[in-house]
Amino acid sequence: MPTGTALRDARTQLLAAATRVLARDGAGALTSRAITDEAGVAKGLLHRYFTDVDDLLVALVGQRTAQLEEQGARLRDAAGSGTVVANVSRALTEAIDPVAVGLIGLAISRDELRRRLRRAGHGGLPTVTATTAMLSAYLAAERALGRLVATAEPDALARTLVGTGHLLLAGELGATPDPGAVDEIVETALVGALRGPAR
Repeated sequence: MPTGTALRDARTQLLAAATRVLARDGAGALTSRAITDEAGVAKGLLHRYFTDVDDLLVALVGQRTAQLEEQGARLRDAAGSGTVVANVSRALTEAIDPVAVGLIGLAISRDELRRRLRRAGHGGLPTVTATTAMLSAYLAAERALGRLVATAEPDALARTLVGTGHLLLAGELGATPDPGAVDEIVETALVGALRGPAR
C-alpha cells in the first residue's frame, strides 16, 4: 500500500473501517491490522490519528452515540403515528446491531477501554445508555399523547425493552433478527401500558 496516497479524511475512513469489521467479523476480529487492511491504508496511519485501538473505539462510541441521538429525534417525531410496537421494534433493531453488540463486548472485556470511555463522558455500557434514553423520551412523548396509560413509566419500560432487546438481538453474528420475535418482546414488555389503537 503506497504510503504517499492522499486521503480526504483518513480518521473518518478508519472509523468506517472499524465499523465494517465489527459488523462483519465481530469484536474478536478488531485489531489495528484488520482496521487498516479494511480501510486500505498503511498500518501506521491509524497511529497518526489515534493513540491505539482503544482510542479509536472511544471515538467510535462517540460517533455511535451521536447517531443514536439523531435516531432518537426521528423517533420522537414519529410519536402519534404508526403503532407504538412497530416504532419501538424498528428503533431497537436499528440500535442493537452487531456494531453495538461488539462495542459492548469490548467494553466489558477491556478495563482500559472502560476507563477511557468514562473519562470521555460515556458512562455505563456503550450505546446502552443512549438507546435507553432514546426509548424513554419516545415513550414519554407517546404517554403525553395518550397512547400509553398515564401510569406508564417510560424509564422503566425503556430499560426493560433494551435489556430484552439485547438478549434477542445479540445472537449469532450476521443473523437477521426475526421481526415477529422483536414485535413479540416489545408488545410483551409494553403490556398494560398501551392504549388500544396504539398497539
